Amino acid sequence: MTWNIHDAPDQKGRIAIVTGSNIGLGYDTALALAGKGCRLVLACRNLDKAQAARGQILARYPKARVECQTLDLSSLKSVRAFATGFLKSHRKLDLLINNAGIMMPPYSLSEDGFESQLAANYLGHFALTGLLLPVLARTAGSRIVSLSSLAHNWGHIRFDDPHFKNGYSKRGAYGQSKLACLMFAYELNRRLQEAGLKTLSVAAHPGVAVTNLAQHFPRFLTMFFPLVGQSAAAGALPTLYAALGDDVDGGDYCGPRSMRQMRGAPVKVGSNRASRDSAAAKRLWKLSEELTGVSFLS
Repeated sequence: MTWNIHDAPDQKGRIAIVTGSNIGLGYDTALALAGKGCRLVLACRNLDKAQAARGQILARYPKARVECQTLDLSSLKSVRAFATGFLKSHRKLDLLINNAGIMMPPYSLSEDGFESQLAANYLGHFALTGLLLPVLARTAGSRIVSLSSLAHNWGHIRFDDPHFKNGYSKRGAYGQSKLACLMFAYELNRRLQEAGLKTLSVAAHPGVAVTNLAQHFPRFLTMFFPLVGQSAAAGALPTLYAALGDDVDGGDYCGPRSMRQMRGAPVKVGSNRASRDSAAAKRLWKLSEELTGVSFLS
């Protein structure tokens, strides 16, 4: 038996933050949550695009409660401002969906001096999670869902040169960022358990989903995506399963079940040995705290 969004219980009274929710996987995740009655915060870099996405969601679900907030995950200043604003205006947080990301752009450093993919995909979410943990911890049944990728198999954590200052590989940098997201999800769950907190940390990946993330791919490669991949709506299902599945536990990893996890119904899946290296995860956690200046569960 496979999980479907229709299997999820009503989400009225619950609130979710979905980062990068104006387009692609994030939008379809937010749309599905709105359909279940969840109150939404669309946390996006471009507020105008977030407002446009809000309008599309309300056109589909007129009674949905949707607000838009500016959040640039590649800027620690923006992350702190978003978290401060949310904590002032909300007393609970049921779901934190760490979805936003960029994929294989030309080399650049963020305003904080981080390689752009590591900044937007991982370090920004690490800081955001730490800053929002107090409200998550006091919300019964809360979950944190971190988006990884099949690309976690592409590389390793370059502890000696995480920002690729000595030779840039956009593929390697993307793989590093998504491996970091997965290692973070596992290590976060271990630390939550050790602290006696009930919040669950779960990871998910969309398989091969046809989204805007592929904008930096060679055009001839993107032509094959529809043949092996799936739509953004289908790609969002593992995230939704991770967030809402009643048989999902902390430390689980959710993805498509068919064609080597490239497409299909959402199920619990495995990941490579590097992602489950607890010693490396502890080292990554320490590095992340040093880079972001956000320390938690240490």
